[in-house]
Amino acid sequence: MNGWWTLTQNPMDKMVEVFKTDVQKKAQSKKLLCVLSEAFPSFKINFDLSDRDKVLRVEGDDMEVLRIMILVKEYGFNCEILE
Repeated sequence: MNGWWTLTQNPMDKMVEVFKTDVQKKAQSKKLLCVLSEAFPSFKINFDLSDRDKVLRVEGDDMEVLRIMILVKEYGFNCEILE
Protein backbone atom coordinates (compact mmCIF):
# COMPACT_ATOMS: atom_id res chain seq x y z
CA MET A 1 0.00 0.00 0.00
CA ASN A 2 3.08 2.25 -0.32
CA GLY A 3 2.72 3.77 3.14
CA TRP A 4 -0.83 5.00 2.55
CA TRP A 5 -3.59 3.95 4.86
CA THR A 6 -7.29 4.58 5.09
CA LEU A 7 -9.17 5.45 8.23
CA THR A 8 -12.60 3.88 8.25
CA GLN A 9 -15.25 4.21 10.88
CA ASN A 10 -15.87 1.05 12.83
CA PRO A 11 -19.56 0.12 12.48
CA MET A 12 -19.63 -0.31 16.25
CA ASP A 13 -18.61 3.36 16.74
CA LYS A 14 -21.95 5.13 16.66
CA MET A 15 -22.33 8.75 17.66
CA VAL A 16 -24.51 9.41 20.69
CA GLU A 17 -26.06 12.76 21.50
CA VAL A 18 -28.10 13.55 24.58
CA PHE A 19 -30.59 16.42 24.66
CA LYS A 20 -32.41 18.18 27.49
CA THR A 21 -36.10 18.69 26.66
CA ASP A 22 -39.28 19.89 28.34
CA VAL A 23 -41.39 16.93 27.18
CA GLN A 24 -43.58 15.93 30.14
CA LYS A 25 -46.02 13.28 28.98
CA LYS A 26 -45.54 9.82 27.54
CA ALA A 27 -47.96 10.59 24.70
CA GLN A 28 -45.83 13.61 23.72
CA SER A 29 -42.65 11.53 23.72
CA LYS A 30 -44.32 8.82 21.61
CA LYS A 31 -45.36 11.40 19.01
CA LEU A 32 -41.86 12.84 18.87
CA LEU A 33 -40.35 9.35 18.65
CA CYS A 34 -42.52 8.68 15.59
CA VAL A 35 -41.50 11.95 13.95
CA LEU A 36 -37.80 11.48 14.69
CA SER A 37 -37.81 7.81 13.68
CA GLU A 38 -39.37 8.75 10.36
CA ALA A 39 -36.72 11.44 9.78
CA PHE A 40 -33.86 9.22 10.98
CA PRO A 41 -34.89 5.59 10.38
CA SER A 42 -31.47 4.11 11.15
CA PHE A 43 -31.08 5.89 14.51
CA LYS A 44 -31.85 4.49 17.95
CA ILE A 45 -33.94 7.13 19.73
CA ASN A 46 -35.47 7.16 23.18
CA PHE A 47 -36.73 9.42 25.96
CA ASP A 48 -36.11 9.18 29.68
CA LEU A 49 -38.95 11.17 31.18
CA SER A 50 -38.01 10.05 34.69
CA ASP A 51 -34.80 12.09 34.43
CA ARG A 52 -35.15 15.68 35.62
CA ASP A 53 -33.85 16.86 32.22
CA LYS A 54 -36.46 14.82 30.29
CA VAL A 55 -33.61 13.34 28.27
CA LEU A 56 -33.81 12.57 24.57
CA ARG A 57 -31.02 10.17 23.58
CA VAL A 58 -30.11 9.67 19.93
CA GLU A 59 -27.59 7.15 18.61
CA GLY A 60 -26.55 6.80 14.99
CA ASP A 61 -24.15 7.61 12.18
CA ASP A 62 -23.88 11.07 10.65
CA MET A 63 -25.68 12.82 13.49
CA GLU A 64 -27.63 15.92 12.44
CA VAL A 65 -27.90 17.66 15.80
CA LEU A 66 -29.39 20.89 14.48
CA ARG A 67 -32.04 19.05 12.44
CA ILE A 68 -33.04 17.00 15.49
CA MET A 69 -33.38 20.13 17.61
CA ILE A 70 -35.41 21.90 14.92
CA LEU A 71 -37.81 18.96 14.54
CA VAL A 72 -38.45 18.82 18.29
CA LYS A 73 -38.95 22.60 18.44
CA GLU A 74 -41.39 22.47 15.50
CA TYR A 75 -43.63 20.39 17.78
CA GLY A 76 -43.51 23.05 20.51
CA PHE A 77 -40.85 21.65 22.82
CA ASN A 78 -37.53 23.00 23.97
CA CYS A 79 -34.51 20.93 23.00
CA GLU A 80 -30.86 21.63 23.70
CA ILE A 81 -27.70 19.58 23.95
CA LEU A 82 -27.19 18.33 27.49
CA GLU A 83 -23.73 19.25 28.68
